[in-house]
Amino acid sequence: MKIVNYIRLTVVAVIVIILDQWTKSLVRQLPLGATWLPQGWEGLAPYARFVHWYNTGAAFGSFQGFGWVFTLLAFVVVAFIVVYFQKVTGDIWWMQVAMGMQMGGAIGNVIDRLTNDMKVTDFISVGTFAVFNIADAAISVGTAVLLVGLYYLDNLEAKKQKLAEQSEEAIGENSVE
Repeated sequence: MKIVNYIRLTVVAVIVIILDQWTKSLVRQLPLGATWLPQGWEGLAPYARFVHWYNTGAAFGSFQGFGWVFTLLAFVVVAFIVVYFQKVTGDIWWMQVAMGMQMGGAIGNVIDRLTNDMKVTDFISVGTFAVFNIADAAISVGTAVLLVGLYYLDNLEAKKQKLAEQSEEAIGENSVE
């Protein structure tokens, strides 16, 4: 595997971590439960806003109180990504970016848990959906990109296999004549 692939994975993960930690540090300046919107965006308040909130569970507020489990799980996920990343063949840049997003998101939330009494700072509130953060969004988007991409690759391989079989049949029919 080329070093540029590891650089891509690392750069994406570091960007996610920096954005995540920076935005969380800004939100922590608000009182817990306080909401904020940029000036002129007040009309979005019923639909989207920033709110200072803590989460002791998993992404999007599920499994509250199990922060230590998700801390351990994040370490497992990061280790899995590092090990599995070696098996990613070729220059599949979107897979490298997706895995970097997942790794950066996992590390961003672990940093929060380890420095904030097993709590993760959440602040993005959209409608009635659970409050989340940049790390949660990176994990979710990275997973979606990975799943869609793998589905596309699987279909592409199936099409290649079908074309190969059709070519073999055509060659066989031509050689019999």
